[in-house]
Amino acid sequence: MVLATGTGPGNDSPDSGANRTSQAYHDLRALILSGHYEPDSRLTESELTTQLQVSRGTIRSVLARLAQEGYVTAEANRSARTRSFSVDEAVEILETRAVMEAALAAKAAERATDTDIAAMTETCKRMWDWQVPGGREEYANLNRKFHEQVKRAARQATLTRFVDSLLYPLVMQQYRDADREQPRTDSVREHEAILAAIVTHNPEAAAAAMRHHLSSARRALQLKFPPPAD
Repeated sequence: MVLATGTGPGNDSPDSGANRTSQAYHDLRALILSGHYEPDSRLTESELTTQLQVSRGTIRSVLARLAQEGYVTAEANRSARTRSFSVDEAVEILETRAVMEAALAAKAAERATDTDIAAMTETCKRMWDWQVPGGREEYANLNRKFHEQVKRAARQATLTRFVDSLLYPLVMQQYRDADREQPRTDSVREHEAILAAIVTHNPEAAAAAMRHHLSSARRALQLKFPPPAD
């Protein structure tokens, strides 16, 4: 995949250079979050310059920023690699996400408009359509969409930024259950419980429903990768 960020003639002003770096950053970050690279994949400057159509200097700046934000790891005189997470790190991220998104769900229950509620209702309905073998990928897209809708309904920019910094998508890519072709039925019901609390403008119930929903991912991870026996 080649992304034409662009380094052509006439684009050599300071502003255009900053724009190219910003675009290359967003393009590479999107590729990492989409699962284009497996965890702990090597990222070489030569491949990235071709893929993103920018200079090596731009790639170095992009990788430095991504390393600072935790998306990649980089050491002096060595190629950068996409992040991988230990089970303990993954559990901590899932626990933190549950606390933060519970707070967002509570705010959504206070602030959601009729338009917000209609959008979340439609997403929940579509989730049932993909409760079928082979429906996992589309269901996952709808799951992400629902959580984004809750965040938008909460209208709490600071908390949303903290949630988005948790690298949760990378954790789920690494520890996804590849053997499960069909989403679990309880997941839809958990989303419906969150929605019901938002519809009735009950912040406490919305927070509790979100905590319960997100804790299921943590429990599944801990069951699949239990700590070693003493």
